[in-house]
Amino acid sequence: MGDRLRIFGIIAILGFMAGVVAQLAATYFIPWVISILPVLGGLTSFMISGFAGACLTVALVGAWAYLTGKRNS
Repeated sequence: MGDRLRIFGIIAILGFMAGVVAQLAATYFIPWVISILPVLGGLTSFMISGFAGACLTVALVGAWAYLTGKRNS
């Protein structure tokens, strides 16, 4: 049971960090990209969201694979 709680805790921390990054991206990065590349104005939020989702998924799966990997005991 302790291993599961640890995995849930790590996933919760990663989710919290992803939320902070998403908020920072929405507040600072997206308006900056739109000011630099106005042609991408409509697509910028989708691209940032997709990139953040991909990074979060890789981080979560990596953490899960690392923590639940085969143990040499």
